[in-house]
Amino acid sequence: MTVPSRSEQAGLSLSCVDAVAAIPRDDWNALVGDDHPFLRHEFLHALEASGAVAPETGWAPRHLTLWRGGALVGVLPSYDKAHSYGEYVFDWGWADAWERAGGAYYPKALSAIPFTPAPGPRLVLAPGEDRLAAMRLLASSWERRDILSWHLLFAEDAEVDDWCAARPRLIERRGVQFQWQDAGYGDFDGFLMAMTSRRRKEIRRERRIVADQGLSLHRLEGEAIDASALEHFYRCYQITYLERGRQGYLNIEFFQRLWESLPEALVLIQARLHGKPVAAALCLQGRHTLYGRYWGSEVMADCLHFEACYYQGIEHCLERGLSRFDPGTQGEHKLTRGFSPRRLRSLHHIADPRLHDAVARFCHEEGAQVEAYCQRAEASLPFKH
Repeated sequence: MTVPSRSEQAGLSLSCVDAVAAIPRDDWNALVGDDHPFLRHEFLHALEASGAVAPETGWAPRHLTLWRGGALVGVLPSYDKAHSYGEYVFDWGWADAWERAGGAYYPKALSAIPFTPAPGPRLVLAPGEDRLAAMRLLASSWERRDILSWHLLFAEDAEVDDWCAARPRLIERRGVQFQWQDAGYGDFDGFLMAMTSRRRKEIRRERRIVADQGLSLHRLEGEAIDASALEHFYRCYQITYLERGRQGYLNIEFFQRLWESLPEALVLIQARLHGKPVAAALCLQGRHTLYGRYWGSEVMADCLHFEACYYQGIEHCLERGLSRFDPGTQGEHKLTRGFSPRRLRSLHHIADPRLHDAVARFCHEEGAQVEAYCQRAEASLPFKH
């Protein structure tokens, strides 16, 4: 179903669609390209077709699409949310405070990739389209629907700047992740040689510990990942969540659909003990970046997480000519292993002026703390000066 609305800009119209399948795959992908696998039609469709993203799970797709005549010229993945799970920019405190004061925080509108805290573009436009005009048209949908709030998560800096220019009252929130960047290392030994002697020895020791436990690591790409490897990975993925007393957000059907429709983006890092797989990390890759996303292990093994989720990814990037490795959220332990802090920015539209002002004050104070933390982290990086 599409819900069209008229544009104030001649020739440009906005439509909301309640399933990415409503847009032909080739038309969608012609806009988003192959740099960012999470924006691709196949990834978003796998989420929806598997039921992981659906109104029943609190994620109601409401993708914003821009058209010039009959041609698709812009897409912004968007959802109506009944909660804040699976977002990784946490606003539970805002919701709780507002609801205790008698307000209603949900449903809210969200432009993000479900369960995927990976920075990248969110609004994608055809060449020649006016970004600010497109953003103003998209923003008008909030007022027409009486949306209480809209949130843009993990967008790239240039896009955040454009949104702020189009809608100056948007609230900016700061965050940080740790990412690896190739500085012309050549190979893994070259990467280690850029580090201090102490850290270089420690990483080599961690890798020896893994090997001394009889574990071997294997990287499988694309069609080399067979059904049994995928099923084993999924068992490991669920273990990670079961250890915390809950189920993973994603079901086996999602991963199977992804494996069938987007195999070229998949990299499976498998740990084996005596030839039998016992742990796995599933990554996605674009043209320039490797994204570490899902991990789990059937065994307790010293340093295995570091090897499978960090060192193998760095080696893969160096061998394949990828310039960046985004291993996921959280973890100061990444800092000492060569992952530098990357500053992140999210944007928030809050309709009620009282909540808007309170959130703006909070984000301003939090932003100063985040920046001070980033500066301390940068000073702690284990590279030679």
